[in-house]
Amino acid sequence: MLTLLNLLSAVALLVWGTHIVRTGIMRVYGADLRRVLSRSIEKKPMAFLAGIGVTTLVQSSNATTLLVTSFVAQNLVSLTPALVVILGADVGTAIMARILTFDLSWLSPLFIFFGVVFFLSRKQTRAGQLGRASIGLGLILLALQLIVEAARPITQAAGVQVLFSSLTGDVMLDALLGAVFAIISYSSLAAVLITATLTATGVISFKVALCLVIGANLGSGLLAMINASGSNAAGKRVALGSLLFKLIGCVFILPFVDIVAEWLG
Repeated sequence: MLTLLNLLSAVALLVWGTHIVRTGIMRVYGADLRRVLSRSIEKKPMAFLAGIGVTTLVQSSNATTLLVTSFVAQNLVSLTPALVVILGADVGTAIMARILTFDLSWLSPLFIFFGVVFFLSRKQTRAGQLGRASIGLGLILLALQLIVEAARPITQAAGVQVLFSSLTGDVMLDALLGAVFAIISYSSLAAVLITATLTATGVISFKVALCLVIGANLGSGLLAMINASGSNAAGKRVALGSLLFKLIGCVFILPFVDIVAEWLG
């Protein structure tokens, strides 16, 4: 019970960190946000790079999607560049999944410490709001670490290991489980890190891990739809586009997962 509570609290911390980053960025740019964004992502390559950069910064494609959805809902960004940004965010998640295999635990307290210093000392200034965003970044990093740590006892339980050992070849079932992972952890990146832990400990095979990762990507699209449920029509179109991108990717790659697993393995 305590393990489950730890997992839920870590997910809640991730949600809160995402909220702080989003509100901090909105307060920093304010009325100039539309002009800044239109200049930076008016070209598709720049929009794609912006998606990678933002996701690398906030450690979550879900957070990037939330940001972009809120911008579109407020008519700050049009639909097409927003979707390109989301594609870049997916690539950014893949990059961060690789980077986070290294020990970056020192970054979280650093972001939080300097964020608190700037926020409390210059609360009403732009630097103070950047400090607020820095606190959110630190909380996101911390939450991702806590989610992986909280999930480890669950994945090491005998019953759960038996469950995972039964995942031997049904790609649809494996992908569905990956999507559930992403939704429960509120982050496809966290789901990928958990999957990496399971693979490293020999609980699941590499092929199953690939299916789980593909499903986690789809789960992030479902999360975007859930988060956009209270948005206006423009915001919902962004979330739907994100989900369609991920669904097309799943349909395209799942039939060839055996070939991919053999090639990468």
